[in-house]
This record gives sequence, C-alpha cells and structure tokens, in this order.
Amino acid sequence: PTSSYYNGGAGSSGACRETATSDLLVNNPPTAVLPLGDEQYDCGSGAAFQQSYDPSWGRVRSISHPIPGNHEYEQPTSGTGCPGPGDASGYFGYFGGAAGTAGQGYYSYDIGAWHLIALNSECGHVGACYAGSPEEVWLRNDLLNHPATCTLAYCHEPKFSSGSTTRTAFRAFWNDLNNAGADLILNAHDHFYERFAPQDPSGVATPNGIREFILGTGGRSHLSFASIAANSEVRNNTAFGVLKVTLHPTSYDWDFVAAAGSTLNDSGSASCH
Repeated sequence: PTSSYYNGGAGSSGACRETATSDLLVNNPPTAVLPLGDEQYDCGSGAAFQQSYDPSWGRVRSISHPIPGNHEYEQPTSGTGCPGPGDASGYFGYFGGAAGTAGQGYYSYDIGAWHLIALNSECGHVGACYAGSPEEVWLRNDLLNHPATCTLAYCHEPKFSSGSTTRTAFRAFWNDLNNAGADLILNAHDHFYERFAPQDPSGVATPNGIREFILGTGGRSHLSFASIAANSEVRNNTAFGVLKVTLHPTSYDWDFVAAAGSTLNDSGSASCH
C-alpha cells in the first residue's frame, strides 16, 4: 500500500497486479492454490500480510498450500511492513498450519494420485540445503515413503533460470527428486514466466527429467532476461497471471491463464514418468 503503484489495490499496468491475478482464482476456484513465495512485499510482517495479501490472494487462503520466499525473511528499512521480523514469523502466523511446522516451511501432501512436496529454498534459515542437511534428509525420506507415479515439487527459488543468477544450492534437492522420478518443479523469484524442457540435475535435456516452470507473474513487477538458459522453451516478461495445472492419474496438463490486461498463451500435456 505504500507504493505509488498500489492504487488502492487495483495496481498499475506494470506493477501491483495481485488483485487482478487473484481474481482469476476467486472467479474459478481450483482444488488447491500453491503460492510460490514472496507472497508479501517488501517485508513479510504480519501487518503487511493483512494490508495487501489478505484482501487479494488471501481470498483463497483456505485452499492455499504456501511456501516462503526471501522477502518473508528480509529486513530492508523501507517498504510495506519494513523492517520485517527476519524470521518469517509474519508468514507462519498468517498461514498457520497450512505452512507446515513454523520455522521449517517444508511439508508434503497428496492431491488425488499425485504427491506434492513444498520446499523451503531459503537455505540460510533452515539449516542449509546441501546433501545431509535437515531439509534434504527429510526430502529424501519423504520420497522413499511416498513412491507415487506422479510427483510435483515446488520451492521459491529456481535452480535453472534465464535471469541474472545461477543457483547451485538446490543441486541436492534436484538429485533426490530426479532419482525418485519426479515430474514437475514450480518456482518463482525471478519476475517472469519461463518453461523448460525436462532436464536432469546437470541441465541435460532428457525425456525422463524434471520439467521446471518459473512463475514470477503474480503481480509485483517484471524483470529482464539475462543469458537465455539451456532448455528454455518459452519465456515472457510482460504478462501477469497464474498457471493452471490439471493433475490426472498418470499425466498432467498446463495452461497459463493471463490476468486482465495481459496476454500469454502457453499450454500443453505430458505423461508422468
């Protein structure tokens, strides 16, 4: 609300479009909503969540399965709700049990025949993400205990991206997911839309790899592309919207649904491994 682009919640053409994107979910409610982190800018304090997130995406909180992003932990001195508490307590307080164990932020659940895994990519706040770290050990055990035909994981920061940063911290997560035959991973963080061909943890395209989507299109703003990453199939940094994923017993469909004022057509289908 402190941003000049907020405009009473209506936003502007290029920023603060959270009402327009959440309208898509309110008007056609899905089975579940997966908020992909950085739910509340600029700091994820409890007061900030009530000011901005709650009247927009908070309208579908009852069906949301969230993960935290870096802005839930950050403490800049300016911006809505800043400085934040630095421990994502505003996020955990707002979402309650739906966010998993407070202080951890990773958990799993099933939708139909699919197993879904919510991961916390803010490694410095959860005891690291490398092999043998608490979260990685939990992930490995969770996959062993849930040998589903179809598996979807999601965490805020992507391993592969055409943005300005290459992230290697999530190699262990990708190794575990790839070894278990996971099908999809959904990310955000970079403020654009990007879809990758299935690839292995080394970034080698393979039909048995994991398909990654970057969905930084929830409303904050857009960022420019840097070097185009290998296996990137579709990119867009002008549209706001949500990705509709339909989960079938042994396959899935995807369809990007653009918010009012945006245009992006990307849809397809694939079988589980």
